[in-house]
Amino acid sequence: MSGHFWLGMAIIFVSGVLNGSFPAPMKYSRRWRWENTWLVFATLALLLLPWLLASGFVPGLAELYRGAAPRMLLYPLVFGFFWGIAQVTFGLGISAVGMALAIAVVSGLSCLGGSLVPLLVLSPAALLQPRGLLMLSSMPVLIAGLSFCGAAGQRREKEQASVATPASGRGRSFLVGLGICIFTGIFGANINLGFVFGGGLLRRSIEMGANPITATYAVWALVLGAGFIPNLLYCLYLLIRDRTWSLFHQTGWPAEALLGVAMALLWLGGMVGYGIGATLAGKYGTSVGYVLLAASIILASNLLGILTGEWRATSPKTRKLLAAGIALIVGSVIILNLGGLFPTA
Repeated sequence: MSGHFWLGMAIIFVSGVLNGSFPAPMKYSRRWRWENTWLVFATLALLLLPWLLASGFVPGLAELYRGAAPRMLLYPLVFGFFWGIAQVTFGLGISAVGMALAIAVVSGLSCLGGSLVPLLVLSPAALLQPRGLLMLSSMPVLIAGLSFCGAAGQRREKEQASVATPASGRGRSFLVGLGICIFTGIFGANINLGFVFGGGLLRRSIEMGANPITATYAVWALVLGAGFIPNLLYCLYLLIRDRTWSLFHQTGWPAEALLGVAMALLWLGGMVGYGIGATLAGKYGTSVGYVLLAASIILASNLLGILTGEWRATSPKTRKLLAAGIALIVGSVIILNLGGLFPTA
């Protein structure tokens, strides 16, 4: 394999670590509420930065959009909006069950949904070919992993409650939080669907002179921009309901705002880095590369979750259940993406 392949894989690994780390700054918020920090994060990561990247790196962006067929624009916008709903619940899921479990559950389900739906729509016959069979065989492994993580989370809730640790007071039961994460994982696949069904816009962008590495920014701007809308609406709802607007100008707001900025840079840096790494890795970028991305996201988030005390005051058996669940989820992602090595008919 070429040097570009290994460089691409290294970039993908770093991107996964960045993406898996993005919720960590929120743990250090002391004055702002969830909606304050999340609004800063969403505004930068989903709206301002993607459009700056698209405007700066995609030649003739306005002309590209004006000349595109309506459905080239509609698909990224619709799927992006539905993904935005998942991004809202993702933040709630992290708050409810912690960074480690939330990212593991969401990543596993999003991988499956983001791969299964395009295959069913674009190449349904491939479901009975090696690629489809590997995808189907990953499902019971994923379900087993989710079950182990669920058992670990329930044990953690009871064990931490018994010693009244601060980590246990998340404000909603674990099962509700797990349900939020499962919903997020299913709806989270919409981001991949937006890119898959925005392929026509991507090809047109390259034809108009965009670099293949940065041409995806034209699609990202639409998908993420549409995804910003549900995030904005929910944050506005909470800001009005809880009267937390005033926190934006109270003492200490610059430090609090920087936490949201850090989240945006980590999350979008991981997204952009994966696009660059996958392109450099060539034909294996979206198969082997995606395995590496998903695994590094899950492992990084769990390491940070442990280091920040999410699993403090839990028994060795609970931590072993967590480790088994994470291993199974990573295993399901590997099985799922091995299908990328097989072409569809």
